[in-house]
Amino acid sequence: MNRPKVLITGAASGIGRATAIRFAQEGYDVCANDIQEEKLNTLLNELGSGNHLILHGSYTNTATIEKGHQLIKNNWGSLDALVNCAGIGGITNPIVMPIEEWRKIFDIMVNGTILISQLATAFMYNGGRIIHITSIHGTRAEVGASSYAMAKAAINQYCRAVAVELADRNILVNAIAPGFVDTPMAIAANGVNELETEWFRSNYVEGHHLPLKRAAAPEEIAGVAFFLAGKDASYITGQVIVVDGGLTITF
Repeated sequence: MNRPKVLITGAASGIGRATAIRFAQEGYDVCANDIQEEKLNTLLNELGSGNHLILHGSYTNTATIEKGHQLIKNNWGSLDALVNCAGIGGITNPIVMPIEEWRKIFDIMVNGTILISQLATAFMYNGGRIIHITSIHGTRAEVGASSYAMAKAAINQYCRAVAVELADRNILVNAIAPGFVDTPMAIAANGVNELETEWFRSNYVEGHHLPLKRAAAPEEIAGVAFFLAGKDASYITGQVIVVDGGLTITF
């Protein structure tokens, strides 16, 4: 039986790892991409049977993209889905930071999104699904997060634009915009997990800003990605699916 194929970026941890495991459980061959090689090797041992692949390196690096092209060409020959979970956070100030510093977060995510999409579509011969993990930051503002938020907003718009470009090839392109998710990205540089702080508890667990009063598990985002890659999502394209426990419907 010819198993479907999926390329997943950011697969070593968090949403990407949960997504790789979910797709493998559902019968996909998985090509897992990340910069964390040791964690990729650990993941590979957990994916079970299948013709799974590892693509080590940054999705912003053209050498990684070329390596991925050869890896998929030589081992699979085609691709059914891309789930782009890779991302980077950090504090930026648009007023005082040198533009080169401010652009780092933006460029990594936007350039990586474009390059990995170009790689994936080169192997989507009979339609396909492209799913980018963005964030509710794409439509919200927070102090210190301007570069991150603008990158996510740009990727949302990229999905809409590319959905139009690829419609005649039956390649559907969507984004998932999570709110709080219990992943390593919730841990700040000082080692503090924002989900365990008094700020999170008082505003979101005890307060009224987050109706479900908890962060998502990575598996809950992975489930939405799997849905968007499946046959029941065959008439959805160019959309940003918000998965935030109701965070953005309140004030």
